[in-house]
Amino acid sequence: MEIINQKSFSGERALYGAKNLRVEDSVFENGESPFKEASNIELDNCLFRWKYPFWYCNDVKVTNCTWFDMARAGVWYTKNMSVNNAQIQAPKNFRRCEKLSLENVTMTNAAETLWSCKGVKLKNVSAKGDYFAMNSSDMEIDNFYLDGNYSFDGCKNLTVRNSRLTTKDAFWNSENVTVIDSTIMGEYLGWNSKNLTLINCTIESLQGMCYIENLVMKNCKLINTTLAFENCTMDAQIVNKIDSVFNPISGTIEAAEIDELIVEKDLVDETKTKIVCAKINKRSDKPEWKA
Repeated sequence: MEIINQKSFSGERALYGAKNLRVEDSVFENGESPFKEASNIELDNCLFRWKYPFWYCNDVKVTNCTWFDMARAGVWYTKNMSVNNAQIQAPKNFRRCEKLSLENVTMTNAAETLWSCKGVKLKNVSAKGDYFAMNSSDMEIDNFYLDGNYSFDGCKNLTVRNSRLTTKDAFWNSENVTVIDSTIMGEYLGWNSKNLTLINCTIESLQGMCYIENLVMKNCKLINTTLAFENCTMDAQIVNKIDSVFNPISGTIEAAEIDELIVEKDLVDETKTKIVCAKINKRSDKPEWKA
């Protein structure tokens, strides 16, 4: 493998089509697509200052590197890439990639990042930005911190562990998602999803977990969560109080307490939902906006 050390690159496609190359302690200045259509590439302690550094690449290992703000749309249409110990300031990174691994990575502007990717592993990653991971599939995530709305829209076959997500409208239109030992804070969680499983999670969500087909919740806490489970089929085990439950379709809800249960009998058949709860403080036949 050829090694390049302590170089500064500029201009269009500086290392276009490179193969079997290791680059160390180098800077990629102005100039688009320095590694377009490259393969078997290793980079260590490099800086990327301009757009589209890795498009249509294969077999890339990146360690200790930085993408600056203008290195946007950095990795698209690339297969078999690992990124370790990196800082990424640029948005719109990682699109339509396959077999992608990120570990110990900070993404300070992750808007529209990780779209339509397949076979993704994230470990010890933090990201800030809206529309994270739209339409991606086959993802394994561990110790992830997210600050950004509309995340994981349209995702399939996703497992999240030991994570903290501050995100409105998370997991919309998703399928086969499991979240374990995590905290989720954000309105309208999980709408229009199928097979959403939450285990040992703490959730804060206005109108959370609604319009879901097959919601499973095990040993979960709901804090400040109102109008939950509308048009939802479920098996939900909540270990504390639910502020309000609204028009569930079918299944079982187990909770320590429900502050208000709202069921519109002309819209749902209440006999199809089993509620196991020692204390229901208030029962209503319509929500407050219809009162």
